[in-house]
Amino acid sequence: MLHIFEKGLTLIMGYRNTLKSLILLLLLQCLPVTAVQANSELTRFLDVIKAQDIFPGADKLGSPIGDPLVAPVYKDGKQLGFVFLTSDYTNTTGYSGKPIHQLVALDMQGVIKKVLLVEHHEPIVLIGIPESKITAVLTEYEGLDVGKLVRGTQDHDIDVVSGATVTIMVMDDNILRSSIKVARNYGLSGLEVEIKKVGPVATINPDINVVKDWQSLLEEGSVKSLKLTVGQINQAFKDSGKELVLDFPEEGDDAEVFIELYAAVVSVPSIGKSLLGEGEYKNLLKKLKPGEQAIMLAGDGRFSFKGSGYVRGGIFDRFQVIQGDMSIRFHDSYHKRLRSIAADGSPELKDVDVFRTPAELKFNGADAWTLELLVGRNIGPIKKVFLTFDLNYKTPDEYLIIKKVKKTTTTVKDREKSQAIWVKMWDLKMGEVVVLGLALFVLTLIFFFQNWLVKRPKLTDQVRIGFLIFTLFGIGWYFNAQLSVVNILAMFNALVSGFDWAYFLMEPLIFILWASVAASLLFWGRGVYCGWLCPFGALQELLNKIAKAFKIKQVKVPWAIHERIWTFKYLIFLFLFGFSLYSLEWAERLAEVEPFKTAIVLKFVREWPYVIFALALLLPGIFIERFYCRYLCPLGAALAIPGKMRMFSWLKRYKECGSPCQRCSNECMVQAIHPEGDIDVNECFYCLHCQVLYSDDHACPVMIQKRLKKERRSVNPASVKGKSGSAISIELEK
Repeated sequence: MLHIFEKGLTLIMGYRNTLKSLILLLLLQCLPVTAVQANSELTRFLDVIKAQDIFPGADKLGSPIGDPLVAPVYKDGKQLGFVFLTSDYTNTTGYSGKPIHQLVALDMQGVIKKVLLVEHHEPIVLIGIPESKITAVLTEYEGLDVGKLVRGTQDHDIDVVSGATVTIMVMDDNILRSSIKVARNYGLSGLEVEIKKVGPVATINPDINVVKDWQSLLEEGSVKSLKLTVGQINQAFKDSGKELVLDFPEEGDDAEVFIELYAAVVSVPSIGKSLLGEGEYKNLLKKLKPGEQAIMLAGDGRFSFKGSGYVRGGIFDRFQVIQGDMSIRFHDSYHKRLRSIAADGSPELKDVDVFRTPAELKFNGADAWTLELLVGRNIGPIKKVFLTFDLNYKTPDEYLIIKKVKKTTTTVKDREKSQAIWVKMWDLKMGEVVVLGLALFVLTLIFFFQNWLVKRPKLTDQVRIGFLIFTLFGIGWYFNAQLSVVNILAMFNALVSGFDWAYFLMEPLIFILWASVAASLLFWGRGVYCGWLCPFGALQELLNKIAKAFKIKQVKVPWAIHERIWTFKYLIFLFLFGFSLYSLEWAERLAEVEPFKTAIVLKFVREWPYVIFALALLLPGIFIERFYCRYLCPLGAALAIPGKMRMFSWLKRYKECGSPCQRCSNECMVQAIHPEGDIDVNECFYCLHCQVLYSDDHACPVMIQKRLKKERRSVNPASVKGKSGSAISIELEK
């Protein structure tokens, strides 16, 4: 990691000197994190609890043993079971980009006795969630037999906590995977002990370079295939017993090919040269980094193994490669598309692709692996069910160097199959994703066709109020999709400590909103989110409209004061950002300066100090429109900074704006228009009111003059009476 920061520091040396200290702070922040994650923290957590706290009835915790570590638990000298840390066995990184540490107690029969959540950094979904709700979910694991779970003789369902869906699913996946691994390692609940190897079983022989034709590769097993017909797919879904699948069959003749899929390890020299050709194989070798392997997938039929997810997000979401307890889901940066297969006699297939395996995953092309193909079926407008189909692969022994290994036991490994958690979350919230996507589409139309809309003032007002109501009740109180400055702090922390898209994909609505914010900043600045999509902002504006309806007097902050106190939000953001470099956990707590969790996510159902604080921030907004947004919101400040990079200026102005006309400036709800007439996009919420005035030929002086000139030209001068002329003069004066 050091060399990455050294290169980055060299690039920045030409910029301001103040950035040097920031880079050094980041370096100091990241190094301890890496060191901690590289070693077990089981002892640290065991030092602060008693045996009975984690294992009912126990009186002693033994010294940690094994690799990964477990701590034996005793009562009166008799071993009752083991205690282990989930993060020692699985990748427990949550939405925050940091591990979720849980202690699990497993007895000698493979039954979970207790689970404790001992440390986490889940700011996006857990700030404000009562701890009792999380611990209540963990009690549901008590009595779960992991052996029965693997064999399919015991069901397991969890209750998801509203506002913490992603975190609960991550925790569930961690608990089950780690418990199964421990049960296997120590032969609990009838699960056989895993093979302990000394050295690899086999390695690829680089000296065999025989080019073969397609049929020979198939016969010897260098190329494996999976062929499914429409009839087989329909029967598989029928046999699954999943709800409603019979009402939505795959249409077509039963004998029609649904998918014909081929797989091979092309980093094996002979197989690679045969399938890719000499030139393409050499190109592959240039791209392969130490520790990387490559597989070729080729397919035909009505169903493509590639899907379309890689086009939208760069992830191939219809298949994954499983080897042991490791799963690989490929990113487009590790992918190359080919036109055809080079081997003589090979069929013409519509998809031929090569995928490189990331070195850090340690995929071994000489060992057996399985390709899991994920097939989905729509069972309604917004609901899908999925089945997996396996293609098993093993490189033929003739291309390998086989070494004898020492085994402590023999085994048959039962591999638990599971979808990536973020895929589950997108499937679970597909209805909400569709609704939010439609709302964003409508908002995009509003902005792109704003010139048409603002010429209809009543419609503009109705559209805005309607959208704000949807934002508050739909996006906010129903979807709980309120963005926060904590999102930005977590993103920055993930960038410097190890970024992974999966962490941020686990909350679909938040991810979509951030994607829309990123795009809108380039077009319109911060106003799209702050003015239209922020539930707390919508709450403030709607309350202010109600106050105006009741004739509550509004307060206009003098410009000299206004332009100084709007800097407060930038100072708050910089303070939180700087504090996050020292401690993200403390920065998350200080971010409670945002009342979003209290007012939106928890709907004011929280401890009274938080509720009073949120109400105290809403109260000034009754008299000063969008008070919190204008002067205190750190999220708004964070969005305003990159908003400076916007590519277009869509808000129109006349040269007369500000000199002499001050109407837009006087009527701007957030005072984002300078007395000189310029719009400060950093402070603008894009309410479009100034554009309504710009187009109104009864409100804007410039438009009034244009209208009157047009009326004069349309009237016959001979028929114009002095009285009419006086009326025109009076209107001009207005």
